[in-house]
Amino acid sequence: MSASTLLLFFTASAVLALTPGPTMLLALSNGVAGGLRVAAFGILGASIASALLIATVSLGLGALLLASESLFDALRALGVLYLCWLAFKLWRTPPLTLNPAAVALNAKPITPRAAFWRCATVSLSNPKALLFFSAFLPQFIELAQPQAPQYLLLAAIFLAIDALVMLAYASA
Repeated sequence: MSASTLLLFFTASAVLALTPGPTMLLALSNGVAGGLRVAAFGILGASIASALLIATVSLGLGALLLASESLFDALRALGVLYLCWLAFKLWRTPPLTLNPAAVALNAKPITPRAAFWRCATVSLSNPKALLFFSAFLPQFIELAQPQAPQYLLLAAIFLAIDALVMLAYASA
């Protein structure tokens, strides 16, 4: 894989990671509700879920989704329905005040385990990530070379960038 290909992938991954999405908002929420330790568990959950999506694409899901428009549409619709359900739950949650003392009294503590599973679930069902991995990621793979090491390298680059950006959001 050429250096220019890696630079292009790095840039595209950074743009995707910097674009606020559900996992970035969860990282921010976990950082506010539980601090950096809880947010780190959420980041771990999101990273493991992204690694699973990348592994699935590398094993052929990307090709299957490109070949079957109805399967792709069904998977996309399920992701949208899940995100709508999360939005509905968030909408029904009572708002917190900006008074730090009131926030401390009203905030429900989130456990590291809950942060992990919530972020993993959101990341697995995120249509943006699924579209990116299944449609965009294979374009950076050189078919003349062994594919597994290429997918591993691209996954490591993406996961590192994504985790650093989520950490920045959680720290904010």
